[in-house]
Amino acid sequence: MQFKYPELLWALFLLLVPLFIHLFQLRRFKKTPFTNVAMLQKVKTQSKKAKNLKKWLLLITRLLLFTALIIAFAQPYFAKKDVFKKRETVIYIDNSFSMQAPNNGTSILQSAVQELVKNTPKEKVFSLFTNTSTYKNVVLKEIQNNLLSLEHSSNQLHLNDVLLKANTLFSSNNNSIKDLIIVSDFQQKTNAVSLDSTKNINVYTVKQKTNNFNNISIDSIYISNTDASNIELSANLTANNNVKNTAVALYNNDTLIAKTSALFNSSKKAEVNFTLPKDVKINGKIELTDTGLLYDNSFFFNINKREKIKVLTISNTDNNFLNKIFTEDEFTTTTTTINQLNYSKIPSQNLIVLNEVDLIPESLKNAIVSFTKNGGSLLIIPSLQTDANSYNNLLSNYFKTNIKGTTKIERKITGINFSHTLYKNVFQKRVTNFQYPTVNSSLIVTSSAPSILSYQDGSPFLLGANGVYFFTSSLTTKNSNFKGSPLIVPTLYNIGYSSFNIPKLYATLNKTTNVDVETKLDKDVVLKITKGKTEIIPQQQAFTNKATLTFSNTPKKAGIYKIKKADTELGSISFNYNRDESKLQYIDTNTIINSKNNDSIGQLLIKLENNQKVHELWKWFVIFALFFLVLEVLIQKYFK
Repeated sequence: MQFKYPELLWALFLLLVPLFIHLFQLRRFKKTPFTNVAMLQKVKTQSKKAKNLKKWLLLITRLLLFTALIIAFAQPYFAKKDVFKKRETVIYIDNSFSMQAPNNGTSILQSAVQELVKNTPKEKVFSLFTNTSTYKNVVLKEIQNNLLSLEHSSNQLHLNDVLLKANTLFSSNNNSIKDLIIVSDFQQKTNAVSLDSTKNINVYTVKQKTNNFNNISIDSIYISNTDASNIELSANLTANNNVKNTAVALYNNDTLIAKTSALFNSSKKAEVNFTLPKDVKINGKIELTDTGLLYDNSFFFNINKREKIKVLTISNTDNNFLNKIFTEDEFTTTTTTINQLNYSKIPSQNLIVLNEVDLIPESLKNAIVSFTKNGGSLLIIPSLQTDANSYNNLLSNYFKTNIKGTTKIERKITGINFSHTLYKNVFQKRVTNFQYPTVNSSLIVTSSAPSILSYQDGSPFLLGANGVYFFTSSLTTKNSNFKGSPLIVPTLYNIGYSSFNIPKLYATLNKTTNVDVETKLDKDVVLKITKGKTEIIPQQQAFTNKATLTFSNTPKKAGIYKIKKADTELGSISFNYNRDESKLQYIDTNTIINSKNNDSIGQLLIKLENNQKVHELWKWFVIFALFFLVLEVLIQKYFK
């Protein structure tokens, strides 16, 4: 028991005063025997004892009466130790797509919001945030409508990110008690089994549990085969439970053009195929229906009219190996010698290849530097009679590259930079036992450019990045057998393909995507993407013959967006949500260190509210005082 005004308890010492007065008033009576009045003496003795007992009873009741009054004025109460400290509450509600999981006819997100609204005290001030919104120091009625209409989001914060965000909503008062409530289904993609140590924050987890349900997701699509007139489009599907089959439909805009059935194997995976006409623009959507998560039932893609990549090869030697790689169906290749070069055609190209050129004239150097500054790509293959001075005059503009000399020692090409963007998705695993190409003569080069292929001594054979690449050796057959190596096709093809970022079948939201649009932008003219009433101006960079669009955090919703220049449509680009949340693998919240697991939002809020309650006792002591007052009156009246 604690007291609000404990200093008043000193008044209890005043109770000694009536006690001393009472003791001093108890006089001794002298016995006087009367032989002839023995009966009277007996009666008087009995009255004396009764009188003394009555005085003691009155003393005790009065002492208890004043004791109860003094304690009542001191205001006693029962409460936890920190009840009078300021208490702050921050609530995180996970509104990611995995919270679409069903629970008794509704989603677990809706169930969590309804329980929160039902059990939160109306006048309680708290802060709340989701993956998309933040509300600081509000009461329930201010955000109730926003919570009840809360939409699912493709964003999902990791647990330690939730903790960092919550820290910004708590005050800097170190003496306050801070409670963080995390409401989520705790998918494994949040990848945290231990929260960062929090000195002044109590973390409470409330896991939202689901019914056992089936979920089928469309994970990816790709072009599996092409011929002279058709394209075969394949889609990969995954189920979380044993499902035999499901219907899958293909739409072009809103028109149904094909329908098939997906048959799942023992690994709970399926593949469906659709045949589409070649060279036809398609704004496509693959769709299925299930009772699980909704966001992964649709997959958007688009097939635009493919623009061919323009390659200009400047060479005085054989170019057949380049023509075999830069084929006519994807590239428009022009070959010329330095003497016959039309400089006016350079700005309209996407890639320039200097193949076995002995000497680079100053005029060509200036044209190439201007070309690359305007977004063009460059590939340099030196000759056996390379003029180092003219090459250095050009290469010094890129990564501080400089040719120091020549070595005629035979060397093997053994190193592959698998992490380089040029080899992204080329190798399924790191190759270590292939037949290494060799070179007989090579240049000694210093550069800050990343090495892509390297010799056994670590020096670069191919280096470069961001559209500028440089071989340090001639590729003629008498100097190297690299032309016969399996590496030459993916290397040169990816250099050519990356020189113009043609829109792919689809892009993934919240991942950086670059798209090149062949157009010329005048001053103060920008490209935009539109979908219905939604209009977004992405980050963009204008060059001579193209504009590069960069998407990272926009757009927010999946779908097919039109790329527009003013009112002119230049193409389309499709965005889809990341499918990680379809895996339905969850963390056991009992194993999360530095947190306390709870089964119900309502029970947790009641428990936290009870921790702040003060059980006052002064009324009981007033009742006790009245009781002793009544008891004293009764003793006075009825005690004989």
